[in-house]
Amino acid sequence: MADTLDITLAQMNQSVGDLAGNAAAMLAARDKAKGSDLIVFPELQLIGYPPEDLILKPALIERAAAELEKLAQATASEGPAMLVGSVFVRDGALHNGVALLDGGKVAATRFKRELPNYGTFDEVRLFQPGPLPEPIIVKGTMIGVPICEDIWQPDVCRHLAEFGAEIFICINGSPYEIDKDTLRIDGVAKRRAVDTGLPLAYLNRVGGQDELVFDGASFVVNGDGGLAVQMADWEEQQVRTRWTKTAKGWRCDRGDIARLADHPEDIYCAMVLALRDYVNRNRFPGVVLGLSGGIDSAICAAIAVDALGADRVWCVMLPSRYTSRESLDDAEACARALGCRYSTIPIQPAVAGFDEMLAGSFADREVDITEENLQSRVRGVTLMALSNKFGHMLMTTGNKSEMSVGYATIYGDMAGGYNPIKDAYKLTVFAISRWRNQHRPKIGLGPEGPVIPENIIVKPPSAELRPDQKDSDSLPPYEVLDPILLGLVEHEKSVDQLVTEGFDRDTVARIERLLHLAEYKRRQAPPGVKLGNRNFGRDRRYPITHSFRSG
Repeated sequence: MADTLDITLAQMNQSVGDLAGNAAAMLAARDKAKGSDLIVFPELQLIGYPPEDLILKPALIERAAAELEKLAQATASEGPAMLVGSVFVRDGALHNGVALLDGGKVAATRFKRELPNYGTFDEVRLFQPGPLPEPIIVKGTMIGVPICEDIWQPDVCRHLAEFGAEIFICINGSPYEIDKDTLRIDGVAKRRAVDTGLPLAYLNRVGGQDELVFDGASFVVNGDGGLAVQMADWEEQQVRTRWTKTAKGWRCDRGDIARLADHPEDIYCAMVLALRDYVNRNRFPGVVLGLSGGIDSAICAAIAVDALGADRVWCVMLPSRYTSRESLDDAEACARALGCRYSTIPIQPAVAGFDEMLAGSFADREVDITEENLQSRVRGVTLMALSNKFGHMLMTTGNKSEMSVGYATIYGDMAGGYNPIKDAYKLTVFAISRWRNQHRPKIGLGPEGPVIPENIIVKPPSAELRPDQKDSDSLPPYEVLDPILLGLVEHEKSVDQLVTEGFDRDTVARIERLLHLAEYKRRQAPPGVKLGNRNFGRDRRYPITHSFRSG
């Protein structure tokens, strides 16, 4: 039995459904890891995570089994054994599992026991839970391989330790949420390590998948809870770890401790990486967006340039007769600072055409929000025409505060393919805008220095759909609105609870009413990256039609 082990942790991106591509990337990683005893890959690395109902296709299951067999055969050649996450069928049941590939064959398989069924997770309807697993043997060492959720409850790790496991290797597809890296290390992994006295390697995937983004940030903790290795967040990375057997059991030697992104850099990187993978995997040549001179579209333009590079971002100013000279100047200055393509297309001819076309039908009606929405919808039609003609994905730019209360025009500024700030409240938009003007993100492709003109950040927000319009005409100040929304959306507080916290009852009741009324709009909104623990769509699923009010 060896008293040292070299284990390579391959923190990788993955493409859901691209089995051949994912397998090829794993073989390339194995070639780089020669000299290691074992190379480990994230949860469901072969098929991609989360597969959702794609996993129910028999053809995918068959192809996954064939690709896994090819990977197993590759281990007959020089190089490390492989620990590969995939999908398995046993006795007619579908399992999320992991296979040890060694010596040209599948040497062992283990299945996920604890299936998450909350928030973004829906594994109970797709997979069957496996039995309490036994360790696998690598170079004579008993290794427990809990899969993701298996370490969030104590039973699996305790069972493995009682069965003789000497090391835990946990493969994960753990989506990013604010402060989740601290929860993984201090709240979960260290507890399992200290509880059992065994070291634990935690390997997470990285990359975007529709509304989810995975931050990587893999790590190793020893049996005393000490952090031995910290891998980078937001980037692929392959790290070789050295393990030594001592009189007190196995320990991972001290390795590099990467600095993880602080707040709000973590949010910004989440937006950048999610947008980059969404656009690239869906094979868009770039993105197009309306640049209004306001802060929401400005930060979205910055995110797009950092995600894709300036040459793939097209900003379009669509002025109406209510657009101020200030907004025109601010939008142009922002595009110039980012170095991206910039066009101006006035919408007044189209608005005038609609006014004339509808004049007879609207003859006995006063001008109201209908005419405001018409301007937004003309902009949406114009941007979609550019998207159709040139192939660029239309990016929408509405923040979570607006999405919460319906302060957005359906089929207008809500039209598009993806929204990077969908889960960011307005105050968060201000925070990341100020941060980006002082920092270039480590995964960013955009320029150094300020990219959003200061005037865009400090001027009062306005949709500019009528004379002298301000957001504050229709909504409470964002310093009031956002805390109310945090209570109603993120924490499911009642009107009465928020009133006891000092908020005005009429204001809270009105915001709750708007929140429920806007559900039908949110159902038709484009996807956007999840940042908090209650994003609209995957986490928070409310009926459109209901009569409940909490106060």
